[in-house]
Amino acid sequence: MSEALAPWIERPLRELLKQVGHAWLILGPSGLGQFELARALSKAWLCEAVTPAGACGLCPSCHTFESQTNPDLFNLMPEEFMLDHGYTLSEKVQKELDDKKRKPSREIKVEQARDLIEFSQLTRSGSIGKVALVHPAERMNTITANTILKTLEEPPEGFRFVLTTHAVHELLPTIRSRCQSFTLTGPSHEESLTWLHQRGLPEAEASVWLKAAGGRPQNALDLAQHSGLGVKDWVKIPKSVAAGDISMLTQLQSSEVVDVLQKLCHDMLALSVGGEGVFFDTQCLPKPGNFRALSDWSRDLMQSAQTADHPFNKGLMLEALVSQAKIAMMQVP
Repeated sequence: MSEALAPWIERPLRELLKQVGHAWLILGPSGLGQFELARALSKAWLCEAVTPAGACGLCPSCHTFESQTNPDLFNLMPEEFMLDHGYTLSEKVQKELDDKKRKPSREIKVEQARDLIEFSQLTRSGSIGKVALVHPAERMNTITANTILKTLEEPPEGFRFVLTTHAVHELLPTIRSRCQSFTLTGPSHEESLTWLHQRGLPEAEASVWLKAAGGRPQNALDLAQHSGLGVKDWVKIPKSVAAGDISMLTQLQSSEVVDVLQKLCHDMLALSVGGEGVFFDTQCLPKPGNFRALSDWSRDLMQSAQTADHPFNKGLMLEALVSQAKIAMMQVP
């Protein structure tokens, strides 16, 4: 049986199960659990003994859902995401990747959308219906989105869609207009800390990681479990970077380094205008710097974020990023 849902996902699941409509778009900032809510909703829609709280978890449909073999579910997701989360790719795609003919796509490809259209036209295997889960919907380019548009607007009988996004402004208006929207809101600080503690994080560590994630508990758990950083490392990053020390960041991927530096830049900008740190405790930050220099650094980091996944020399890129940060943070007000 799958892991119990977080309380802030259980509540909207109950609410959504009371609603009608064939297409729902779940909105909200990343790290709140849009994907988990979409999965739970899809599972409940296909369940043979659904309850007001969601899927029963015991029927054949629930078992095949958890084993990713439910024939009435179609997952429309980027190949990269599917690989990272243990989903099975088609034999053709898997062979292309195994033969190193290409890298897994970060976008939802038009070929996948065409497969979805074909799937929608097949007879359902059960008596409940069929579901397409699209995550994250903003990874559909214009061609992909237009490919599913007609099916999204006029699906076959018993066919439902659930889409997720944390960047609704990137979706085509035609996609948004054909869905009913549901905004997922985050938990309270105390609820987040309790949830993180239940997943094995000591309270002191949970507090640091929750702040590092901007108050988003799922992101906080990911940071704690997969970043390779410890709490002591995180709190040392601001002053280490200000001193030009790259050692704290060497174990991170280039895109992760840029993300950390963007958080640091945000907090330094806040400090320079009399605010407090959002991602780092204020006491961990160096003295406030020059607002204009920090603003220029923020702009440069946005440009770096667009190319962070390119095959640059990681060591040279890291040194350049930290040197850029040191120069910006050293400028006096």
